[in-house]
Order: sequence, then structure tokens, then C-alpha cells
Amino acid sequence: MQIWQTSRFDIDLSQARIMGIVNVTPDSFSDGGLHGSTAAALRHCEQLLAEGADMLDIGGESTRPGAQPVSQADELARILPVVRHALTLGVPVSVDTYKPAVMQAVLDLGVDIINDVWALRWMAPGSGRTGVDVVAEHARCGVCLMHMHGDPQTMQLSPMQAEVLAPVMEFLGQRTGVLLAHGVQPARICVDPGIGFGKSVPQNFSLLARQSELLNLGFPVLAGWSRKSSLGAVTGAAAGQRQVASAAAALLAVHHGARIVRVHDVLATAQALKVLAATQAAAVD
Repeated sequence: MQIWQTSRFDIDLSQARIMGIVNVTPDSFSDGGLHGSTAAALRHCEQLLAEGADMLDIGGESTRPGAQPVSQADELARILPVVRHALTLGVPVSVDTYKPAVMQAVLDLGVDIINDVWALRWMAPGSGRTGVDVVAEHARCGVCLMHMHGDPQTMQLSPMQAEVLAPVMEFLGQRTGVLLAHGVQPARICVDPGIGFGKSVPQNFSLLARQSELLNLGFPVLAGWSRKSSLGAVTGAAAGQRQVASAAAALLAVHHGARIVRVHDVLATAQALKVLAATQAAAVD
């Protein structure tokens, strides 16, 4: 049985788990502003759990292509009230952030997982401290390391070239190696290929088709296809109309070995995964 060790929970990954997205932002690409107030975000947390989410991922800064950075103070003001409430709901709570000081603040509150699009590389000017230091100093927290080419401001202006799986694997292997060298136990780590983060539409679908090869790194894979522009490119659907495509992509990601799917549309995803699980069970009988 594969376990993802986090601050308060040992998450059983023998079945795929759903991470529900809670964007406490005005400018996220598909739901910016919908849950921007604390009250709306708290209601959304509870709705996602009612629909079947296994864990929550709370973010206070959009990382969509072209998004502008927000200050540490603004990010904390957005997320801390939501995090405090989410921690009372009895499920693992992840925070989507790349700032070491934000990581430290939410881990001090008891957050279970740090989900970082920068894979713990970012450092505040003059601080001398990265997310690696914060995570390594914590006894148990889980961490998800994502591959991103470039940064949110430029990544789609100059995406990766040619074949992508090998450089993605090389990067994730290097970043997981850094954590291991700092004493972080392997059971605390998962990896994310970074769909849409500096990749073209064909490259994203190539990563999906070959996603099972990422398992050779030895860590669980988290897949984040939800409402991404690549789904719009092949379906013609606007961001808010990509629920079916997102559920299909999540289903395929799990079929190709993902153990966690990060989604906006929890109910549709949960139903799709139940169909997959029933099919797999019938094949064993």
C-alpha cells in the first residue's frame, strides 16, 4: 500500500484521491473572484468535501500564464482565515504557495501539504532561505514538487521545445534528490509534471500519454489538468465549460498512474473515478 505522509494524515493512495481547488484569488484563470472572499471560500471548502473531495488545496496567488505576483502580506491575508477553518474539517489541507515565509506560516498552523509550482526553488531577495529549508525542518509535512518551464509571467511566451518527458523527469529527479539529501523522507514527496506550465498543447498531451513513465522516479504523481487551456484547444470549450473534458483528463491521468488529481469540478471527477474503479474491480473478479 502506497502512503503519502503529511502533517496530520497518512493518506492511503491505493485508490486515486481527489484534491479540490480553493482559489482565494481575484484573477485565477477559470474561477477568479468566485471564492475571493473568506466567506465564499469557506462555503466552497465545504461544498467540495460534500461532492467527494479527499483533500483541499488552498491558494492565494494565481499562477495562470501572465499572472502578476502578489505580496506575501496580501497572500497571507487571503488564505489564513480559510486555512484555519479548513483545518477543522477533518481532511488533509494543502496550501498552494511558492513563498517560504508563507509555507512557514501555514505549517505553523498545522497545514498538511505544501504544493509548490516552483518546486521549492524560489527565494525572497536577501532571505537566503528556500522552501527546501522550511519543508526539511518540518517533521512530517507532505510536499508536491511541480515542473514549471520559466515563470508564470513568461512561460507561455517561450514554451519548451521538442520532446518534454525527459527534461521533466530530469528536473523532478533533481528536485526530489535535493529534498532527500536534506533528510526529507520519500513517503512525504509527490511530483507533478506541470500541465500547462510552459508546455505546448501537443507537449501536454504527450505527457499524459506517457505519464506512467514518471512513476519510475519512485514517487506518487499528482495530475492537474482541470479546466486547462489545452482542453479548450481540443474541445473549443471556454474555461468555465470544460467540466466534461476535465473529468475525462482526470480519468486518463489516473488510468496512466496518477494517484492524486487536482480539480475544480469534484462531483464530476468523483463520478468518473467511481466508474473506473468499478471497471477495474470487475476485471480482477
